[in-house]
Amino acid sequence: MIDLRSDTVTRPCSKMIAAMASAEVGDDVIDVDPTVDALQRRTAEVLGKQAAIFMPSGSMTNQIALRVHCLPGDEFICEEDCHIYNYEQAAFAQLSGLASRTVLGQNGILEVNRLRHLIRPDNEHMVRTRLVCLENTHNRGGGKVWPYETMKDVCDWAHEEGLKTHLDGARLFNAVVATGVSAARWSENFDSVSVCFSKGLGAPVGSCLAGSEEFIQKARRARKLFGGGMRQAGYIAAGALYALEHNVDRLVEDHAHARLLADAIRTCPNLRLASDVIDTNIVIFDLTSPMTAAPSFLGALESRGVRAMAIHPKRIRLVTHLDVSRDQIAQACDAIRFAAQPRM
Repeated sequence: MIDLRSDTVTRPCSKMIAAMASAEVGDDVIDVDPTVDALQRRTAEVLGKQAAIFMPSGSMTNQIALRVHCLPGDEFICEEDCHIYNYEQAAFAQLSGLASRTVLGQNGILEVNRLRHLIRPDNEHMVRTRLVCLENTHNRGGGKVWPYETMKDVCDWAHEEGLKTHLDGARLFNAVVATGVSAARWSENFDSVSVCFSKGLGAPVGSCLAGSEEFIQKARRARKLFGGGMRQAGYIAAGALYALEHNVDRLVEDHAHARLLADAIRTCPNLRLASDVIDTNIVIFDLTSPMTAAPSFLGALESRGVRAMAIHPKRIRLVTHLDVSRDQIAQACDAIRFAAQPRM
């Protein structure tokens, strides 16, 4: 089965498994796990930050960033389709007492002029605006990469207004490979950055949150509160470290594969790409025939050995990753053309 539901479905390769099996470990809660420490130091270096902390998931890194930057009753600004707002159970409200203010962008991208009027007045009747959260690449935006200057403009404005900035960089390394802009440069405009190792980089689990030394000290305390303190975590950190050192440059293959899928979709009259430009490894398209809904289309794909994900009754997402070869992408293209054929 060719699984294009997500880049989280990958399995560790034999070399990654060997690195995990031979990892030097300790108790990362009461002391130091040396492999976790190595991963945190390397991640901070790559992102150009003073320090980083390893956690089980990107949802946890995002939510702890929000908690550290804000106080209960504060508000953060984010794009309407972002992961933090849509896919983390409003944990910012449940766990930290925060409010969100969403703004609809274009494929997840926000121009700074859309934000200038959103900061609440200093008034006892209102929540306090404290933080701006951005996502790069943007999942629901079809893997869209922010234009660097657009992102910088938003962050510069936020800092001028006394706001903090957080980057959900779950797929930041896809942006790095797609643009040639380094991870450190993408990160330099943000007070905190989250990156995930279990998506395009192919590790089985884990994310890191990076920022200043003071910020990470507070984040470590919050991680304990959220249940994210792990003991001999070096075994999984070793997989993340292997992924960071070996699986970034190869992301270019995933991007090329995504463009091949998009080319196949363009040949089908009953399908329409959500965005004609494919920046990275995510392809989103709509079913334009009134006779076709997502379940039947997904069933037709699966009958040809391809799994995909519906994100709307008429919208499908495909995500390429390191466990799908060029030949399998060709098979998936054939399956797309088959599934798009009109059926009675």
